[in-house]
Amino acid sequence: MTEEINLRLTPENAASRDRIVREASRLLRIDESAVNDIAVVRRSIDARHKQVMVNLTVRVASGDTATVSPDFTPVAFPDVSQSRHELLIVGAGPAGLFAALKAIELGIRPIVFERGKDVDRRRLDLAALNREGSVNPDSNYCFGEGGAGTFSDGKLFTRSKKRGDVGGILRLLHQHGAREEILVDAHPHIGSDRLPLIIKNIRRTIIESGGEVRFDARVDRLLLAPDRKRVAGVELADGSRFEGDVILATGHSARDVYRMLRAEGVPVEAKGLAIGVRLEHPQELIDSIQYHSPRGRGRWLPPAEYSFVCQAEGRGVYSFCMCPGGVIVPAVSGADQLVVNGMSASARSSIWANSGMVVELHPGDFPEFESEGELQMLALQEWLERRFFEEAGHTLNAPAQRMTDFVAGRASKTIPPSSYLPGLHPARIDTLLPPFIARRLQAGFENFGRRSREFLSDRAILVGLESRTSSPVRIPRDRATLMHPEVAGLYPVGEGAGFAGGIVSAAIDGQNAVKAFAANNHLTQTAE
Repeated sequence: MTEEINLRLTPENAASRDRIVREASRLLRIDESAVNDIAVVRRSIDARHKQVMVNLTVRVASGDTATVSPDFTPVAFPDVSQSRHELLIVGAGPAGLFAALKAIELGIRPIVFERGKDVDRRRLDLAALNREGSVNPDSNYCFGEGGAGTFSDGKLFTRSKKRGDVGGILRLLHQHGAREEILVDAHPHIGSDRLPLIIKNIRRTIIESGGEVRFDARVDRLLLAPDRKRVAGVELADGSRFEGDVILATGHSARDVYRMLRAEGVPVEAKGLAIGVRLEHPQELIDSIQYHSPRGRGRWLPPAEYSFVCQAEGRGVYSFCMCPGGVIVPAVSGADQLVVNGMSASARSSIWANSGMVVELHPGDFPEFESEGELQMLALQEWLERRFFEEAGHTLNAPAQRMTDFVAGRASKTIPPSSYLPGLHPARIDTLLPPFIARRLQAGFENFGRRSREFLSDRAILVGLESRTSSPVRIPRDRATLMHPEVAGLYPVGEGAGFAGGIVSAAIDGQNAVKAFAANNHLTQTAE
């Protein structure tokens, strides 16, 4: 028989299979020798108290049952090379790639257009960006195969569990090379060193199933029907044209797409977002705070994470995209920008921890940009990124300030070592940021410092600017059809359309759009 039980163990015991078997057999009141097989199916860390504990859900096979049956069954993708139904997918980030996989499952042939390069060539552009400050506007930390998530921590935690099958997304990632731990851990992550291989494997599945993935294929125009009420296809930068319905999955930094839509008369809307800084602490300091021990995490615990949120003057202030054992990277996607983000490898072995620390902003918060209409939040982003770039002397050597100095409103005389490769210089981030943002960040940091002793530290630094938390624009869509309400056949999806935040939610959104396309075109007989 197979039984599922919950265990609560110390980190050391949770790392030992023998001790897991011993505790499981005790709870089941069977001899240890009667346990034929055991599998951990869920794992989470409870660090709320001084004694950190690990919660495990395990399945135990005993008696006549020799092994614990795996939950995972690979998806069989059919050959769609001769399919009568095609779907154009703009963008090869999570929304676009998982839309392509779902299309193949439903017997639809996807054609994916990616403005950037494949992951291997993209690496070269990232190296040049970090070493020389050389920005390729189509191949950087935002654009290229896999999207912005490829070279990041690869966090897979999401609260969007009602939107679709989160477990199904994780299983597809595992099928394409992610470790089995992502199916087990409460806060799963892949790591920037492992994600590129997984992305390449997804591309291989798409191509071997008869789909297409085209790189260096920037879409410059939507082709509309004469009445401008239906999409007819896309036109690439090289002038080539493709006909069909369009899934628009271009990511939150594709500013040219928003301007192209407005020029074509396709309605878009201003959307709230969050802007702030990247905050970096020594990882050992975060470990000692979160695990309640001056010795830090010890041998058995992973680098500690944190999550903070509070209200300050009517706006949310919160941590975003926390990267334990990570590094800060330049996330620029064009000229005259200074933007940073965080990433970490699978081992999370850096000596630093970083997180976005941002303030919630709404359309209308900055009246000086309201004349830009639906692009007002985009205009605010661009103005701030240019402001930080100019302060940095038109380089990627980023402004930085000690956390305590920022809160006190004073200059930092020195800046401690950092993970940010292009370099840092002391600057008054408290005055570079608009008072609307700086004041609320200062209040937020004081709040977090009261709640978590030593978090507000002179060993921590702010690096600016963190501005790409989400799309500044929403591309509207009908809730039932998932098409644009005024342009039939156009399916805005993912972070770039304002309907997702992160790898998993974007992947789910892409899948949902393909299922809507199938239903709208009466192709549901091909569905699973």
